[in-house]
Amino acid sequence: MPGAAPSRSDCLPPGPIVFVKRPEMQRTLILLKPDCFQRRLVGEIIARFERKGLNIVAMKLIQITPELSAKHYAEHAEKPFYPSLEEFITSAPVVALALEGLEAISVVREMLGATNGLKAAPGTIRGDFSSSRQMNLVHASDSPESAERELALYFGETEFCDSEQELARFMRAADE
Repeated sequence: MPGAAPSRSDCLPPGPIVFVKRPEMQRTLILLKPDCFQRRLVGEIIARFERKGLNIVAMKLIQITPELSAKHYAEHAEKPFYPSLEEFITSAPVVALALEGLEAISVVREMLGATNGLKAAPGTIRGDFSSSRQMNLVHASDSPESAERELALYFGETEFCDSEQELARFMRAADE
């Protein structure tokens, strides 16, 4: 019929319809530790995360208290090294970040490299800037469960700023 609106089938491409499930975005907590702050490496490390295409959805400069340290490192509180860990993490300001991206937890951990900077591969953050096991510049959540727990320690729900950056469409295909 001339002038009639096209039917739904007229608007679909030929062939079978394939629905591609997009992977879920993940959020992870990053702490740029006191050594990172004191050595003036905060911008350098944030730039690496941004260049990788990860989005910053929350960020703040804080002084970690002994109480927050005990909550964050609860699994280590009874270990012999905990007092020196607490002394270190409370010694200077820390930048807390919430990063979001595809497989963000594993991507960030790969970017960081081995916990001990002496054993971290060149090209990783720790491999390029650290030579210590404890003063290794950055903490990152190691699992979705840890990320959820840790993000709640450092950020309230209203502190997250969700926004899809225009750049994102140039960082990955629509079906990734």
